[in-house]
Amino acid sequence: MPSYTAPVKDMQFVLHDVLNIGASDIPGYEDLDRDTTGAILEEAAKLAEAALAPTNATGDREGCRLENGVVRTPTGFAEAFEQVKQGGWNGLDLPEEFGGQNLPYVMNSATGEFFVSANMALNMYQGLTHGAISAILAHGSDAQKAQYLPKMVSLDWTGTMNLTEPHCGTDLGLIRTKAEPQDDGSYAITGQKIFISAGEHDMAENIIHLVLAKAPGGGDGTKGISLFIVPKFIVNDDGGLGARNGVSVGSIEDKMGIHGNATCVMNYDGATGYLVGDLHKGMRAMFTMMNEARLGVGLQGYAQAAVAYENAAAYAKDRLQGRDVTGAKNPDGPADPLLVHPDIRRVLMDQKSFVEGARAFTMWGASLIDRAHRAQDAEADGLISLMTPVLKGFLTDKGFDMCVQAQQVYGGHGYIEEWGMSQFARDARIAMIYEGANGIQALDLVGRKLAQDGGKHVMAFFALVKEEVAGSDDPRLADLRDALKAASKDMQAAGMFFMENGMKNPDDALAGSTDFMHLFGHVCLGLMWLRMARAAYAALDGNTSDPAFHEAKLATARYYMARHLPATALHLARIRSGGAPVMALAEADF
Repeated sequence: MPSYTAPVKDMQFVLHDVLNIGASDIPGYEDLDRDTTGAILEEAAKLAEAALAPTNATGDREGCRLENGVVRTPTGFAEAFEQVKQGGWNGLDLPEEFGGQNLPYVMNSATGEFFVSANMALNMYQGLTHGAISAILAHGSDAQKAQYLPKMVSLDWTGTMNLTEPHCGTDLGLIRTKAEPQDDGSYAITGQKIFISAGEHDMAENIIHLVLAKAPGGGDGTKGISLFIVPKFIVNDDGGLGARNGVSVGSIEDKMGIHGNATCVMNYDGATGYLVGDLHKGMRAMFTMMNEARLGVGLQGYAQAAVAYENAAAYAKDRLQGRDVTGAKNPDGPADPLLVHPDIRRVLMDQKSFVEGARAFTMWGASLIDRAHRAQDAEADGLISLMTPVLKGFLTDKGFDMCVQAQQVYGGHGYIEEWGMSQFARDARIAMIYEGANGIQALDLVGRKLAQDGGKHVMAFFALVKEEVAGSDDPRLADLRDALKAASKDMQAAGMFFMENGMKNPDDALAGSTDFMHLFGHVCLGLMWLRMARAAYAALDGNTSDPAFHEAKLATARYYMARHLPATALHLARIRSGGAPVMALAEADF
C-alpha cells in the first residue's frame, strides 16, 4: 500500500524563496506571508494525508456503480468529500460574496497539488465544480450567480462541463445537441454527451451541468454553439430544489484509471437549460472553464509523478538487491539497497528533477494568472496564454513517463496492484488525453499561440529568459546559466524555422509541433531550475537552518541541466527535418 506525505517544505521554498510572493505587488499577495501560507498548507496536508490518500486505493479497486439511475461512489469517498466541504477548500480563491475566501489562485494550485497526489479521482469532483464556477462568474448573469454559486462554492452542489459527443471530441463544431427556445426564456436541451467526469454521483444535493448545444440561427461550426446551465434538479425561485430535470445517466465508462470518478454518458431529453452569456457565443464562455481545467490537468500530471516518486524513493532505500560495484555499502546485510545502483539513481533523479521543476513552473503559471486577473496585467495574460499548452501538454506527457519510471524502480512488484504504482501510472495516463489531447495542445501552441499578437508574447518569454541569465552572474551558476542560454537559442532557432517554412508548407511546422512543445517545456523547467539554484545559494549564503535541503536543490538543478536540458538540441533537429519524413508514406502503407 503506497503512502503520501505532502511536500509542504518544498512548496514553501517555491512560493517564498523562488517566487517571493510575499513581496509581490499583485493585489492580495501582501497577505501571503510565510506563516499564513504555512498554516494553509499544513492544514491541506493533514486533509490530504489523513482523509484523501487512505481512500485512493479503495476508489481504484471498487470504482463507481450505477444503480437505478444513481451513481454510487466508492467506500469512504462521501466522508472524505464532506471533510473537503467542511474545510471550505473549494472556495479558497473564490469571491467572499458567494462564500469563498478570496485568496489568490496560487494558493488553490498549491493546495490542489496535495489533493491530487492524495486522491486524483476524488479531487476531480471538486476541481470540475471550481471550473464551472469560474465560467458562471465570468459569463453568467447576476441572477445566475446568486442562484447557483453559493451552493456550488460550498460544494452542496457540484458542477460539470459537457462538451464531447459520441461522434466528435476536439472538433466541437460537429456537435448535435440541440437547444430549442421556450416561451419562458429557457431552452429545451436534447442530445447525448460522453466522457462527462463527475456527471452523476451521490455526494451532492444537486449537479449543475454546463452544456454546449446549438440553438437555432447560429449557423454551422462553432459559431452556432451556445452554453447552458442544465441542473439535475430545477432550482426554485426561493433557492430550494424542485422537480428532477430531463437529464439522466445512460452508463458509466469502464476506464483504464481514475476509477473513483464517475465518467458518464449523459442523456438530455428536453431538459430545461438556461443560457449562459450571449447566444451563439458559447465557445468563449466554455474556454473560460477549459483554460483553467488545462492548467489543473498539467498539475495532475506532475502531482501523480510526485506521489509515485515519493514511494519509489522510499522503496529504493529499503529494498535490498545486489551489491554496489564500488564496494558493499551494507556489509552486514545480504545485499545493498537499490539506491546504491547508478541506474536506479538515474531514474529517481529523472523523477525528482522533473517533479520539483514542474512544481515551480506550475506555481509560476498560477501567479501569472493572479497577475492577469487581479492586476489586470495584459502582458501576464498573454504569457500564461502562450504557456498553457506547455503546462498541460509537457507536464502530463512527462508526468506519465515519470510514473512509469517510478513503477520500474519496483521491478516485478511495480506490476502488482498491491504496491499501488500501477494506479499512479493508470491515473496519470488520462491527463495526456482529456481537456484537449496533447497533440492538439501542440498544434494550438505552434499554429496559434506563437503568432498571437504578432509574436509579442513569445518574444517576451525570450526576453525574460535573457534577463534571468544576465541576472544570474554568480560564478557558481555559470554552468546552469550557459545550459539555459543554449536551450533558449535552440527554441529561438525552432521558432525561426517555423517562420521561414510554415507559411510555404504548413506540414513543416505542424509535424514539429509536439517537439516544439517539449522543447519549450524543457526551457521553462530550465528557467525554473536556474531560479531555484539562485534561491538555494542565497539561502546557503545566509542563515539557513537546513543546508542539506538547499545543497540537494543545487545537485538536482545540475542534474536537470546536464541530463535533460540538452534534449532541446534533439527536438530542434527533429523540427528542422520538416514534414517530409512524417508525410512520406502513402495512406495504403499504414
